[in-house]
Amino acid sequence: MIGIHRDPKQELLRTLPLFEACSSDELKDVAAIADELSLKPGRKLTTEGAQGQEFVVLASGSADVYKHGEKVAELGPGDFVGEIALLTGRPRSATVVVTSDALVLVIARHRFLELVDRLPGVRSRLEAVLPLRQAS
Repeated sequence: MIGIHRDPKQELLRTLPLFEACSSDELKDVAAIADELSLKPGRKLTTEGAQGQEFVVLASGSADVYKHGEKVAELGPGDFVGEIALLTGRPRSATVVVTSDALVLVIARHRFLELVDRLPGVRSRLEAVLPLRQAS
């Protein structure tokens, strides 16, 4: 009997709204460049004012977003951070701190920029939220 092997990271990506329009081959490409990390509460995902070096997708768990030291939002599974700094070249616009045990997918800056060039569905989802996030 032939068993079908499913990559757990690809299956995880498939459940995230940002990647839901991706083909199996595209998910395979994303899985190959995304590092999976388990984080504890208190870990910073981004620091306001710092240069952005990575894009982070919260696969499970929760995080809080702070601007100028004030909490402005709560994040949950499927939310992502880091795209503004990577797409605009500006410093990080907020500090994001993990508030529960979390699983995150991290994509390095150069790989993220290659990814959005190759995957128009991902690019369009990012471009849709960019103006909203820059305004807040």
